[in-house]
Amino acid sequence: MLGDLAHRATASRLMHYSGLTLKTNRIPVKTASADYSVYVGNDVFPVLRRQMASQSGRRVFVLSSAEIWALWGRRFLEAFPAGAQPTALFLPAGERCKRLAQVERLAGELAAAGADRSSLLIAFGGGIVGDLGGFLAAIYMRGIEYVQVPTTLLAQVDSSVGGKTGANLVAGKNLIGSFHHPVAVFADIGVLQTLPDRELRAGLFESVKAGIIRDAALFRFMEKNAEKILARDPAALERVIAASIRMKAEVVGKDERESGLRMILNFGHTLGHAIEAATGYRRLLHGEAIAWGMLAALRIARARGTATDAECARMERTIVAYGPLPAFRASAGRLIEAAGRDKKNRAGTRRFVLPQGIGDAVVVEDVTDAELEDAARWVLARARG
Repeated sequence: MLGDLAHRATASRLMHYSGLTLKTNRIPVKTASADYSVYVGNDVFPVLRRQMASQSGRRVFVLSSAEIWALWGRRFLEAFPAGAQPTALFLPAGERCKRLAQVERLAGELAAAGADRSSLLIAFGGGIVGDLGGFLAAIYMRGIEYVQVPTTLLAQVDSSVGGKTGANLVAGKNLIGSFHHPVAVFADIGVLQTLPDRELRAGLFESVKAGIIRDAALFRFMEKNAEKILARDPAALERVIAASIRMKAEVVGKDERESGLRMILNFGHTLGHAIEAATGYRRLLHGEAIAWGMLAALRIARARGTATDAECARMERTIVAYGPLPAFRASAGRLIEAAGRDKKNRAGTRRFVLPQGIGDAVVVEDVTDAELEDAARWVLARARG
């Protein structure tokens, strides 16, 4: 099961959550067109409550999934005065619901409920809710403000920050979308206590990616502390999440529209997105597909010598340490065809991200068909189990 559908409450984890206190970190995100804060901590709902107190007089809407709402809706609503509760909208869970039909339905519900250009939309859920909610906010009445409250690790460390929004087409993932930054992001580590282990690992793959491409210190911490991180140690998780967000905020601040540097964030995504498409978005979680894509990219990097054998081995071991990676089946031809439709490509040129060492990555435009096919076949041989 995917995304918010996979959240499950357990008494022990919720008790663990309620008994912890960690300092809330505020991480600034500054780009040419946006300036906002990401709040990270074990209980950021009180911070959300203070922020919402300044929103009196405007209509507030929240987009969530039924599963997340059942677990955390009451806690979320405590951030609002009794007489100013938000209007709730719901998106079915799963990648297949990240489509324009849902955007049109939700826009109609906003209009029917009286939403205007001063309204505020809060995306309260995983990456699919955040991406589609952000896109809805970007186009409703030509743009309304929105807030991200991500409930999966992957959404907290990656998709909620940076302003990318989107919807899927049959032809590929996120082929429709816009850049529309949130006015704030609230990443609450506590809600991760109801996240299944598989979803947690899927998000951690994105943090390993952050370390590989730009933050060697983060990589070393994840390399040495996998057991503690996977056990959901609050301090360890907070360190990983905050470092991942800081890295992305720095990159986005330098390249808001993905014209250069920001492309390094797509490490593992060329074949990762192709794997998702080839398996019908059902077999793997996004982070799992990206992990396979990173392993494929390391295969190319090792063959080219852009990183040493020893560095590639360390990166591969660390990726695998946050597994297991699920098996899947596809054809090399299908993967290569899907990779050819990747939105990072320009004028027929395939763009590929390769590590130059731990904490350093580069975008190359000369990966050959033979290299891509070799990497795809290598991954497929491993993925069959």
